[in-house]
Amino acid sequence: MTDAALYRAAAYCRLSREDGDKAESDSIVNQQRLIADYCAAQSDMTLTAVFADDGATGTSFDRPQFRRLLAAIDAGQVNCVVVKDLSRFGRDYIDMGYYLERHFPQRGVRFVAINDGVDSRNSPYDMMLPLKNVFNAQHAKDISGKVRSALRTKQQRGEFCGAFACYGYRKDPADRNRLIVDPVAAAVVRRIFRMTADGLGQVRVAKALNAEHIPCPSAYKRLMGSRYTNGNRLPETGYWTYSTVHKILRNETYLGNMVANRSVRAGMHGKPKAADRSEWIVVEGTHEAIVPRPLWDAVQAVVAQHTRSVDFSGSVALFAGLLRCGDCGRAMVKTAWGARVSYSCGSYRRYGFTACTSHYISQDELSAIVLGDLNRVFASVPDLRALAPPPAPQGSGDARERLTAARERVRRLRQGAYEDYRDALLSRAEYLRYRADYDAQEAALSAQLSAQEETREPPRRPWLDALLRRGALDTLDRATLTQAVARIRVFEDRRIEITYRFSERLRGLFP
Repeated sequence: MTDAALYRAAAYCRLSREDGDKAESDSIVNQQRLIADYCAAQSDMTLTAVFADDGATGTSFDRPQFRRLLAAIDAGQVNCVVVKDLSRFGRDYIDMGYYLERHFPQRGVRFVAINDGVDSRNSPYDMMLPLKNVFNAQHAKDISGKVRSALRTKQQRGEFCGAFACYGYRKDPADRNRLIVDPVAAAVVRRIFRMTADGLGQVRVAKALNAEHIPCPSAYKRLMGSRYTNGNRLPETGYWTYSTVHKILRNETYLGNMVANRSVRAGMHGKPKAADRSEWIVVEGTHEAIVPRPLWDAVQAVVAQHTRSVDFSGSVALFAGLLRCGDCGRAMVKTAWGARVSYSCGSYRRYGFTACTSHYISQDELSAIVLGDLNRVFASVPDLRALAPPPAPQGSGDARERLTAARERVRRLRQGAYEDYRDALLSRAEYLRYRADYDAQEAALSAQLSAQEETREPPRRPWLDALLRRGALDTLDRATLTQAVARIRVFEDRRIEITYRFSERLRGLFP
């Protein structure tokens, strides 16, 4: 056989530690060595390429290196595929049958599974081949069930089982199933909760973080050297969004609780779907909390009060979510005529007098009533300074060290890109693209480092500053309402009933 008739073979290797493969015998290196020795012993075959999916499940053929193998076949670079055994090629018998009995034969590709004695050139696949594929698929299903059971046991013990810790935490180097606080990200999380408690809408919170060039969670994890990707985010976006802020505000992990099983998969091939809240596994007190319980409760009330539709201008109506009809209990509906804003009963607006009456009240009148009552309440507090929030914790030395190390790593990568460009390993366009990316990463890390090194006083709430200066409030704003008021009921006889949201600490200040 001439050189032109030699089979251009590609070795395909796969290892999945999740489906029970034994790393000692089935490691990628051992598979490559076995296939290389086999090809070297064949007079009609030469090994031209190696494709290896390390850590990829065999129950799906959507694997990066397998797709590259198919592309090489279509390009005419490969006309023979060699694997250690059928289980390394895949564990789904339906897709296995498609590739072995249709895809490869239609393209004239020879397939060899060494340990299973399969060689499509010598003879057609025997009747045992489909059975072997079925056994491999059942083995994967059995292992999947055992892994899922073991994972659930760990979750019920409160152990962290994810690949990446949520923003604000990192895995404990001494125990990968335990979370410890990441001081840099935790400071941002606390700030998000405080801004929301102060009445800022979630879009405005996102805009504030973007204006200060604070990296979003996915970008921050990559800056810290993690190989993290967010499948729900476009690759070119690295900014804060309403969705990111909202998920942080609803994540009980920040209370120190381990929350697992929030999504379920119907089977090995099913897509994960959100599980019902009753199916979650919640273990309390497994790690240090970032957000104290009073702040968490206040924020949950604020988030629940905001209007259902997202206002992408970032503004939230002054009384949004607070007003209820005192007679039927339905939410009051806002109406605006130019600069004049008023409220009326939702039942009346939808169904007329048969359901309820209008309960009409203007926003100016309501604001004056609530402001007057709030000043009456605050006037009964002996020491208004006791309302001041405790100082926020400053950045730790460990946080500064991690940020500095990450910045130095980015600088080294940028220098390495320049050296590759100088040695003609990178084109000018590639080098400029890498440099711009590294410059942006360094700027983001420097901004984070500067924020950590600042020792300024913790910001006060505007309404509290006015209260401390004058002993009374002059105006009513959203921040004051969300922190002080839980519900306002408007009755048809013009009577107003206000339920305040004072913490136990604040209640103790009243005589």
